[in-house]
Amino acid sequence: MITLTRLNGKSFTLNAIYIEQIEAFPDTTITLTNGKKFVVRESEKEVVELVKEFYQQISILGVSKNVEGQDHE
Repeated sequence: MITLTRLNGKSFTLNAIYIEQIEAFPDTTITLTNGKKFVVRESEKEVVELVKEFYQQISILGVSKNVEGQDHE
């Protein structure tokens, strides 16, 4: 889950797994797989970073870690 801010300043939590598309119109618009759209204050780049961090937390994205001098992928 990622926490975002609506244009009215209210924050909300979104399950990033359902994000299909992130665009800047110039406001950042997130489209979910069900077609629902959210317009947020965060930039497109910020949303992408939040999604990437979320995927890493739940081990969807492989992360190379250096443990005791060995690289693991």
